[in-house]
Amino acid sequence: CSANSHMMGPLLVLWLAVFLSGTWAVDRGNFKTCDQSAFCKRQRALKPGQSPYRALLETLELTNTKLTLQLINDNNKVRLLLELYRLQGNMTRVKINELKPLKPRFEVPDVLINNPPTEPLSLLSQDENGVVLSLGADSQWLIVSAKPFRLDIMEGREVLLSLNSRGLLAFEHLRIRKDTQVDPEGAEKKEETDAANEQAEGEVAEWVLNVVCPGWLFSPTGPSSISLDFSLPGVEHVYGIPEHADSLKLKTTDGGDPYRLFNLDVFQYELFNPMALYGAIPVMLSHSAQRTMGIFWLNAAETWVDISSNTAGKTVFGQMLDYVQGSSETPQTDVRWISESGIIDVFIMLGPTPTDVFSQYASLTGTQAFPPLSALAYHQCRWNYNDQEDVAAVDQGFDEHDIPYDFIWLDIEHTDGKRYFTWDPHKFPQPKDMLQGLMDKRRKMVTIVDPHIKVDSSYKIHNEIRSKGFYVKNKDGGDYEGWCWPGNSGYPDFTNPEMRAWWASMFAYDQYEGSMENMYTWNDMNEPSVFNGPEVTMHKDALHGNWENRDLHNLYGLYVQMATAEGLIERSGGVERPFVLTRAFFAGSQRYGAVWTGDNTAEWEHLKISIPMCLSLGLVGVSFCGADVGGFFKSPSTELLVRWYQTGAYQPFFRAHAHLDTPRREPWLFGPENTALIREAVRQRYALLPYWYQLFYHAHHSGQPVMRPLWVEYPQDTATFSMDDQFLLGRDLLVHPVTEEGGRGVTAYLPGKGEVWFDVHTFQKHNGAQNLYIPVTISSIPVFQRGGSIIPRKARVRRSSSCMEHDPYTLFVALSPKRFAQGELYIDDGHTFNFDKQKQFIHRRLSFANKALSSRNLAPGSQFITPSWIEKIVILGASKPSKATLKTPDGKENLLEFEFDASMSVLTLRKPGVNAGVDWTVVLQ
Repeated sequence: CSANSHMMGPLLVLWLAVFLSGTWAVDRGNFKTCDQSAFCKRQRALKPGQSPYRALLETLELTNTKLTLQLINDNNKVRLLLELYRLQGNMTRVKINELKPLKPRFEVPDVLINNPPTEPLSLLSQDENGVVLSLGADSQWLIVSAKPFRLDIMEGREVLLSLNSRGLLAFEHLRIRKDTQVDPEGAEKKEETDAANEQAEGEVAEWVLNVVCPGWLFSPTGPSSISLDFSLPGVEHVYGIPEHADSLKLKTTDGGDPYRLFNLDVFQYELFNPMALYGAIPVMLSHSAQRTMGIFWLNAAETWVDISSNTAGKTVFGQMLDYVQGSSETPQTDVRWISESGIIDVFIMLGPTPTDVFSQYASLTGTQAFPPLSALAYHQCRWNYNDQEDVAAVDQGFDEHDIPYDFIWLDIEHTDGKRYFTWDPHKFPQPKDMLQGLMDKRRKMVTIVDPHIKVDSSYKIHNEIRSKGFYVKNKDGGDYEGWCWPGNSGYPDFTNPEMRAWWASMFAYDQYEGSMENMYTWNDMNEPSVFNGPEVTMHKDALHGNWENRDLHNLYGLYVQMATAEGLIERSGGVERPFVLTRAFFAGSQRYGAVWTGDNTAEWEHLKISIPMCLSLGLVGVSFCGADVGGFFKSPSTELLVRWYQTGAYQPFFRAHAHLDTPRREPWLFGPENTALIREAVRQRYALLPYWYQLFYHAHHSGQPVMRPLWVEYPQDTATFSMDDQFLLGRDLLVHPVTEEGGRGVTAYLPGKGEVWFDVHTFQKHNGAQNLYIPVTISSIPVFQRGGSIIPRKARVRRSSSCMEHDPYTLFVALSPKRFAQGELYIDDGHTFNFDKQKQFIHRRLSFANKALSSRNLAPGSQFITPSWIEKIVILGASKPSKATLKTPDGKENLLEFEFDASMSVLTLRKPGVNAGVDWTVVLQ
């Protein structure tokens, strides 16, 4: 398993043959189960019971910022240090580390956007059994029980959350090895025996792997895993901890593997299982009709999450029997986190609403980067467009078939022998000419830049990284090398800020030859993928400075995207917003761009799973998510391809992509009827770009997800808690894509008692709080606008979003008997940071009340001028007026032409002609 083994040449050829064939499913043998992961197996062997840990109350110290307290393991007398912080915004932070470790244990840097501000804890009472601390508002307090050690967070008489209530706190302390200069076989076995008495049988098999593959050896100070349990009374639904190809509501893991968080390149991943995938965000949300909370486990090592519930597995009959018999058992979900190394550093976000939890998490790790508007449009990609002529032909094909698009993408074959930052001199001899051709049509390109660097003494990038000592090292101090697309490759150490700064400088126009301002970047394979490494990734004993990869593995992809995004910003002198797509990610990745769900397959189930996968990411901060339209592997039927375009048009990141071996699938290759269906789906996306852009503006400012489960807006409606075949965009659009083969109808749940919802295509009005059966044809995309909302659109068809920049707006006003209608209009230049640095934007409140529609300034301190105007106003659920009058601040009044469809109660006001950036009112009489 050595990365430098001379056997890896033939093995790589074999691996590539399998990979490129596109016919194999995931090989589970390549990836560990919990039983095959020594630390997970050891920790999971520890069953709930009385904890050996005791709080030493005499060591308690309370300052203005934190409480510190020592814990002791009564079995081995090792002491831990507990730190408790009350954070601003209704959060509590719990840190547990060794009191006197042999060496420092890894603490995750660069994920938190600042040192979270604290508020004072006050001591309410203390005796020999524990202490009670006030958490401030709403009668919240924290109880520290001494023996056994336990934490409870309460509100009034209600326990919100408990730590170590099941006694599963476990902290493998660092130890000096006792095997200096002895046989490694005996040393390894002895160390494991000393480390944990509960070693299970079968560990010898992993020990053999450890000896053969040094990356799987324990570190010199022995096993260092950690574990902690959390109990959530009253909770039956938990979400988050992406990335997994699974349902939105997380399943219990009793009798199976825990959910695994360990960034891996998983070939043709399976659905509905807890296997690790490309990214890892250790954030879980709990939700009940009473409260939403979150747990952020800040640890970048391999992590496993167990979930159990006292209501799991009960049949409907069993639940009815509980009710009839008067069972008073409170539902409860128990969660256990297990990580290979590092410390316990957990943030408990106490909500109480979903919006509060999103804001709390955003205050810790930041918000979604505000993308250029064009990045929210349609992207065309495949592995690979062959050459400049191919790019030009595809570009022309979109124009010939009147389908808008903004970005065309180039995969690894565009480079000179898989040397990133280069171009194939034969296929792409004049990249600037190609880019200029796109720019002339106001279109853009993305090229791939992966973080594995070809070991080649004639390659400038490799030579500079090696000469600067910026590669990850192996355990012997040499440059770590492994196999990836270029063959033998080095892996830059992106944990090093000097390396990241150098990498960023390589995107400068005078460094990245052939690049221009309309070229952006795709970071793939950044888990990192190492074809001949254990589990197709980096050996755990590879060194990033003083730290092993095992300590920080899940951070690598975040750092790659961070450095790349910074490079795109720097090349413009800090003016232009970047666009960077990443496959691997961690908490905080939302600050740097978009993610996608990786190498999916052209199957109906993969289309369906794209919805819960992106919903899960949105709940933990990553709004800019999408799936490869059409499926990466295999070839979709025309029906599946059409349905995928229709679904993707209503997901945040909208890109078609395909494997090298699949037939070409540009939208016009499947006959005129299917071309027309795809064209209509893409055009619907472009018409809604003003609304998409507004949603991303809010995500950037407040952390609210763009694509969200229904329970976020209807938190007391239990019917929505497990729903993941439909979703909301913001508050006001409900989407139920057709994801069944041969589907002739879908049943959409329209939430909200007293609400009304309007079909955006037919304007038919439907009442909320009902399951609505909708007959569908191949052209149907069921989408509904919430009554009481106003949504801006742009109706004119252009070749790209940039060509729509100054087009007029149409406002769709959906009336409701329950509330006044409100909406917003956000406008800026669409691509620079001037909206933030110079307050150059327009942000307006649109309101309809008392038969008057008005536009008012929400940002008096901002300045921006737009030539765009209001072209049309469509009011759904309206009654016929006798006249409609436009009033402007200069005192002018103009009568407006209108049409009224009595059968649908739709009023259309034509050509108000008023500038989109000024105050105005339309009065109906």
